[in-house]
Amino acid sequence: MVRHFKVTIFGDRLPVYDGKTSLYTASPLPVAASGVDLDVTLPGEGGKDRPFKVTIRFVSLSVRPAMWKMMLNIDVSATAFYKAQPVIQFMCEVLDIHNIDEQPRPLTDSHRVKFTKEIKGQRCIKKLTDNQTSTMIKATARSAPDRQEEISRLVKSNSMVGGPDPYLKEFGIVVHNDMTEVTGRVLPAPMLQYGGRGVWDMRGKQFYAGIEIKVWAVACFAPQKQCREDLLKSFTDQLRKISKDAGMPIQGQPCFCKYAQGADSVEPMFKHLKMSYVGLQLIVVILPGKTPVYAEVKRVGDTLLGMATQCVQVKNVVKTSPQTLSNLCLKINAKLGGINNVLVPHQRPSVFQQPVIFLGADVTHPPAGDGKKPSIAAVVGSMDGHPSRYCATVRVQTSRQDMSQEQLFSQEVIQDLTNMVRELLIQFYKSTRFKPTRIIYYRGGVSEGQMKQVAWPELIAIRKACISLEEDYRPGITYIVVQKRHHTRLFCSDKAERVGKSGNVPAGTTVDSTITHPSEFDFYLCSHAGIQGTSRPSHYHVLWDDNCFTADELQLLTYQLCHTYVRCTRSVSIPAPAYYARLVAFRARYHLVDKDHDSAEGSHVSGQSNGRDPQALAKAVQIHYDTQHTMYFA
Repeated sequence: MVRHFKVTIFGDRLPVYDGKTSLYTASPLPVAASGVDLDVTLPGEGGKDRPFKVTIRFVSLSVRPAMWKMMLNIDVSATAFYKAQPVIQFMCEVLDIHNIDEQPRPLTDSHRVKFTKEIKGQRCIKKLTDNQTSTMIKATARSAPDRQEEISRLVKSNSMVGGPDPYLKEFGIVVHNDMTEVTGRVLPAPMLQYGGRGVWDMRGKQFYAGIEIKVWAVACFAPQKQCREDLLKSFTDQLRKISKDAGMPIQGQPCFCKYAQGADSVEPMFKHLKMSYVGLQLIVVILPGKTPVYAEVKRVGDTLLGMATQCVQVKNVVKTSPQTLSNLCLKINAKLGGINNVLVPHQRPSVFQQPVIFLGADVTHPPAGDGKKPSIAAVVGSMDGHPSRYCATVRVQTSRQDMSQEQLFSQEVIQDLTNMVRELLIQFYKSTRFKPTRIIYYRGGVSEGQMKQVAWPELIAIRKACISLEEDYRPGITYIVVQKRHHTRLFCSDKAERVGKSGNVPAGTTVDSTITHPSEFDFYLCSHAGIQGTSRPSHYHVLWDDNCFTADELQLLTYQLCHTYVRCTRSVSIPAPAYYARLVAFRARYHLVDKDHDSAEGSHVSGQSNGRDPQALAKAVQIHYDTQHTMYFA
């Protein structure tokens, strides 16, 4: 392509390829600001040419302005490739066939076509399964010291340091031998009911406000030979014991404990339970592994009947542990309206002295190559002064297939944000009897190139939501983008400060100089205790701040919110509201699936017109009234 368009487009420039989908030049190309599309043809198999359309436009780079200099991210990244192996062996892995000789069902024509081409060394662009993801993480995870050493070795071995590389010269890049040294600080961990250092233990401690469960049921979708009645009884007894110790007493045996099979039985069973047992608070569902039953349980419970459900894998029933049962209690208590922990009032930042609502927002998109499934936008809002309880609202956005090229670049904007924020502000007032004087908005899923296109329309939408309630209601708004997809890594310069087996920086490590923007308000915060591999700090960009926070105030507030996530006894990597928004969006994707027993993934998008009827999709993600004001997503 470069040779073909050398005269008209590229000239004497030396473009560099990122190994994925993009080609970069050091100076602007002679194209319009809106970009240009090039038609490129490559030779294909069997002598057939393969046409491609290449778009050239301005982009954001990893080279960015920092204090007194430009900074370049150099890191090691990993992706999945197909390994070299016989086609039949690969076919058995994909189709989960343990013994090809015992395969009773003949393969279909589509299966045969799928496995006839050589795939060795090709990058896998499809979404990985849970097992594949786990395998890749284990294979690529490097402790912080090992990663630091590997990056330094790669820099030196690739002639980046003082070498005559023509591409480095073209881009005017000079790479120093050593990594950049930055000055950071470790924020103090907040005091919770069971405080800690990025991690804590619930043993011997109770929830701040536990829910008493009087009526509950158990539905086991695992085969009886896999989960015997005595194992089920032992599990429920241990769950009751742990829940009592945690301050969430489960009174008596379950009112219903039956075996079931298949996703088709979920809806009639749940309807029977709701009609037969007055005041039913919880249904514990035992699952035999990855199955379509999970999506159906959440669809029926969240959207159809408004019933709290808690799924448990059968392996955790057969072999229970106090930690697993405690984690279940954390989720159950939050779903039923309890409060697991709170920030100690006298240690909270001054922003809590007046009514404040914390909003988290995110947009999830379908996997690569799937242009028919819609994007899903979710916004959550805190509903008390702790903050610990949250409500959620969700919308289906226009699918990528229905968008023009201009719309695709700004598709990240939440289209109905005004009404979504309005709903949460009304619910906050109903819950607290106060109007929030400040709105702290954590926005996830926005890249650097999209920030301006996303932030301004969303900021206007939030203001419209406020004015729609009262003409003179104008709370201060702080708009913060939370980024996890970047290649900045922090390493301890002093070996004595390394934490854990992976040798990561301590939880609470904050950097707001040297590698941050020289004029904008941004900072890095590593709020979690790294368990495996090298910890990735979150990058926070404060794009708007009516509330005039100092850097110290906002960093401490953000770090404290990372300790209020209800699902686990750990400080997590992003603030709880941003985390919840992501959970809500992913849960809504389960609400969009139909029962499909032949699908390996167990689901396909529901709704008419191949899942693209807007009214059907909007109805599918509408949460039942009895559930919509609870943390059903916990």
